[in-house]
Amino acid sequence: MPISVKNVADMFNKDVFTAKGYYAGKVSDLEFDLSRFKVRSLVIEAARGSFLGKAVGGKKGVIIPYPMVTAIGDVVIIKHIATPTSAEEMTEESAAVQV
Repeated sequence: MPISVKNVADMFNKDVFTAKGYYAGKVSDLEFDLSRFKVRSLVIEAARGSFLGKAVGGKKGVIIPYPMVTAIGDVVIIKHIATPTSAEEMTEESAAVQV
């Protein structure tokens, strides 16, 4: 998914959501591979209370590799990131169903 020079400036402060619809934060920076003229990764400011904020413990400047980006429009969509918390919840839910 190429980004033109015109669109690079438009990337900043875009809202970022996971493919499952969870809010992750806002794009704060981009990392480029200048030898290939490609975007290498997005830097996301994880919002407090957001899915990504909970997953990384409130750290700022979370680097998301560009191959995880699935769509860019009014918002940025990234692949869903499985967290240990959500995996534990799924295990608890499946255990509750089996009882």
